[in-house]
Amino acid sequence: MVERRAEHAVKFFYSHLFWHNPGIRALFPPAAEDMERQRDRLFAALTHVIAHLEDDTLLPYLHELGRDHRKFLAGPEHYAAVGTSLLAALAETSGDAWNPDVEKAWAEAYQVIADAMTAGAAASEDPPWWDAEVVRHLQYGQDIAVLTLRPHLPLPHLPGQYVSVSSERVPTTWRTYSIGNAPRPDHTVDLHVSRIERGRLSTALVQDVRPGEVLRLGAPGGRLTLRREGRPLSFIAAGTGWAPVRAMLEELAEHPPDQDVRLFVAARDAAHLYDRPFIDAYARGGALAVTYITPAPGQHRNQATDRLATALSNRGMWPDQDVYLSGPAQFIEETAHLLEELGARPDRIFYDSVPAAGRGEGPGGRPLGFGEWFLNRPAPHWHNPSGRAPRTR
Repeated sequence: MVERRAEHAVKFFYSHLFWHNPGIRALFPPAAEDMERQRDRLFAALTHVIAHLEDDTLLPYLHELGRDHRKFLAGPEHYAAVGTSLLAALAETSGDAWNPDVEKAWAEAYQVIADAMTAGAAASEDPPWWDAEVVRHLQYGQDIAVLTLRPHLPLPHLPGQYVSVSSERVPTTWRTYSIGNAPRPDHTVDLHVSRIERGRLSTALVQDVRPGEVLRLGAPGGRLTLRREGRPLSFIAAGTGWAPVRAMLEELAEHPPDQDVRLFVAARDAAHLYDRPFIDAYARGGALAVTYITPAPGQHRNQATDRLATALSNRGMWPDQDVYLSGPAQFIEETAHLLEELGARPDRIFYDSVPAAGRGEGPGGRPLGFGEWFLNRPAPHWHNPSGRAPRTR
C-alpha cells in the first residue's frame, strides 16, 4: 500500500523530518534535483531492507551502510529523528491499514536497522572519509573522464569495489564511482566517471575538476570482487562499468589463473571504447580472449545489446563459468536474465547493481508487485527523478 504512494510517503517523510529537525536540512543537498534523487534512494533502500529482513546478507549490508553514513556526520540523534519521521510517513500513507500491531512491527523493524547501522559505524576503525588530491585528469570526448587521485591516507580497497565521491563544487552531494585499478604501492586510485544528463557532480568531475583539487572519498564498498574457485572466468562490461573489471583484470595479471578468462566489452559506439589500448595489450599476452560489442555504423546503440546476446549465446559452457557483470542497471538485469537462460548458475553471476526506473507495469502488463512499483515506477507528474539506490547481489 505504501509503495503505490511512494512519492507521497517520501515527500511527507522529508517534510516531517526537516520541520521537526531544521538543523538536519543542512546535511542534505540544497539543489531540488539532488533531493529528488535522495528521495528515490531512501525508499529503494528501505524496500531492499524490508524485503531482506530475514536474510543472512542483511546485517553485513546494514553494517556497511552505517559505516558509510559516517561521511554524512550521522549520529544517534539523527537515527532517532529519522525513525520518528519514518513512522509518521508510513502512518500517513497507510490510512486505515495503520493500526497498533502494524506500528509495533515497523518500530521493531526500524530499531533493527538503526541498531545494525550504529554498530557498523562504531566498529569501523576507518576515517569517515578520505581527502584525496586529483593528480591527473584524462577526458575522453565530452562525457567520460578518468581521474587519478592520491588519498592523503592510504585507502584500503579490493579490486572491483567502488567509493562514494564528493566535491566542494557540488556541496553535500555524494555519488558512487568504481575504482578502476588494483591497489598500487603509491596508493593512488583511478575513478572512471561518465557524465549523465542533469548530473551536477558527474558534469563537474568530467568537465571542470582539475589537478590539485581535493575530493572526498567514502569507505570502499561493494561485493564485485574476485572469487578464486578454480572455474573459468567471464567478464561482461558496458560503459564505465569497465572500471571494476579493469581492476580485477589487473589483479589477475599479477596472479594469473590456470583457467580460461574471457572478456566482453559493450559500448554505444567505437569512441566509447576509451580504454582499448590497455585491453589489447593484455590480450596480446595470450591470457585473455576479448570480444568487442558495438552497433554497426549508423545503427542505434541498442543494437550493441542484440550483438552481445548473440555473442553470449555462441560462447557456451555457461554452467561452468564464474561471471562478473558491470554496467548500467538495465544492462545488468537483462544480461543476467539471458545468462540464466543460457544455463549460467545464478549463484555464480556476480554484480553490484542499481535499479532503473521503468514504465509502471510488471512482466506481462500485470500490476506491480512488492518492491516493483518504486523500482520500476511510472514517471511522476511533479518531477522526473534519475537517482538510484544501491542493490547488491
